[in-house]
Amino acid sequence: MPTPTRLQTALALLQRNARPAELEGMARFGIGGAGRLGLSVPAMRAMARTLGRDHALAQALWDTGIPDARIVASMVAEPTLLTSRQMDTWVKGFAAWDVCDQTCLNAFVKSPLAWRKVHTWATRKDEFVRRAAFSLLATLAVHDKLADDAQFIAALALVEAAADDDRNFVKKAVNWALRGIGKRNRTLRTAAVDAARRIQQQGTKSARWIAADALRELERAGPPRMN
Repeated sequence: MPTPTRLQTALALLQRNARPAELEGMARFGIGGAGRLGLSVPAMRAMARTLGRDHALAQALWDTGIPDARIVASMVAEPTLLTSRQMDTWVKGFAAWDVCDQTCLNAFVKSPLAWRKVHTWATRKDEFVRRAAFSLLATLAVHDKLADDAQFIAALALVEAAADDDRNFVKKAVNWALRGIGKRNRTLRTAAVDAARRIQQQGTKSARWIAADALRELERAGPPRMN
């Protein structure tokens, strides 16, 4: 456990940077959750730099249940110290897309367990657990420089299998992963376009949207956009 002073310092920084006037506007974009303080991402990143890496503090911040604190937790966590159980516990606690995506970006993508969790979570029914699988896959497509094309081609099967999930936060992450893989290199662009065309043939509303949006994105240059 972190020293009480460390946790108190972190909680004081959270309160100091709270923006209650922004909460209503943030909620319109699906950024909510009980206890939300309204911190901006730059403020949370500045907090994390001040606090430094501290895995015990990360868990203590996560345990507060405050969405902003959980994002900061993902920034100060030591990814190599994340256990499988801890990752599963954290992902089950996701209740907002920004906490999900920031945790994938700041912590999960750097874990040696990342790829295993993509395959495990992709078949789960919980909306944010499933979103985490594809958010993490999209993040790996950008940041995992050592992964070979075969890993991403195999992951396209997960994308195709989840394309009929019409829940907003899932289908957007599935689309994001498809576009991210296709943007990685020319070989994967071809594989992603082929996958998008197969998805299009599934015929569901979500599949048609995922495929059409991905095909538009893959025809343009530049990095995949985040959702």
